[in-house]
Amino acid sequence: MIHSGKRNFFSKNLSLFITLGLFVLLFSSVMVIGPMRSNRFKYIPVFFNLLNDNAYLLIASVGIMFVLITGNIDISVASTLAFSAVLSSFLLRLLWPAWVVIPVVLFIGFSFGAFMGFLIEKFKLQSFIVTLAGLFFLRGMCAVVSKESIPIENEFYRSVAQAKISFGSIRTIGKVNIYLYGFVAIAVVIIALYILRYSKFGRSVYAIGGSEQSARLMGLPVSRVKILVFAISGFCAALGGVLFSFYTLAGYALQNLGLELDAISSAVIGGTMLSGGVGSVVGTAFGVLIQGTIQTIVTLLNLNAWWTKVTIAVLLCIFVILQRVIAMRNDK
Repeated sequence: MIHSGKRNFFSKNLSLFITLGLFVLLFSSVMVIGPMRSNRFKYIPVFFNLLNDNAYLLIASVGIMFVLITGNIDISVASTLAFSAVLSSFLLRLLWPAWVVIPVVLFIGFSFGAFMGFLIEKFKLQSFIVTLAGLFFLRGMCAVVSKESIPIENEFYRSVAQAKISFGSIRTIGKVNIYLYGFVAIAVVIIALYILRYSKFGRSVYAIGGSEQSARLMGLPVSRVKILVFAISGFCAALGGVLFSFYTLAGYALQNLGLELDAISSAVIGGTMLSGGVGSVVGTAFGVLIQGTIQTIVTLLNLNAWWTKVTIAVLLCIFVILQRVIAMRNDK
């Protein structure tokens, strides 16, 4: 009985374990290659730099994971993120206070996501088509606001961009910096983990992804949940845009082209099934870290940056096939 429970637990989380193992393997490669490139290389700062540099992607990936678990897709997240950064920069240039700009931008992201979810659910439209329209609309709105890069000179933004906690030293483990946006990303992961694991809403998200018809027969608020997951995705993308504006202190219409594919691939590499019903916040977080680690390896080896995309594409195909194999095994 105990052994059967352990087998079921391992089988249920097989994709997550593979993701964790892949991250350990890739990061071990960084630990081997790094000292060969520099005598001052320290792997602990590199790990935290992965968090700092990919905080905005991590938040966007967590948001899109909610949508994927329901069996839908949202390809508008990159445009939402870019529009949030551009609009924030534009409003700050008009001397709007930061404490007004940030809530306005987040509200727009949440509302736009909810609106797309409403169209998808109310008129039974394909989520790909609706969010594709959202992608074009918001990317176009970026150019409407400004075709040029808008620098951010707001003092609050500049202070937040530099806010960090530091520890360690160059002689021991290396100088470690964790920026404020890294802590925000961690908070989002913890909140999302709690929602999906312990809330009725989270259980409804998984139930809808498993079988929407069965969820309706159980009396679950399917329409409301589906609209809310798109709202969450829009909110997370907008929050990612705010963090990205902290990170770059600028807003530009062509920022983060293709980021929606990075977010989707992070979730899939982390164990989220495109067919719905299965997804892990922890796995998605490590999916993002895997992408960051691949980029670090490519940089250390002084390779063409496109090798990052090539490697991620290969991993994505492998994990999609792996998910299919696991699903076929579970159906037996």
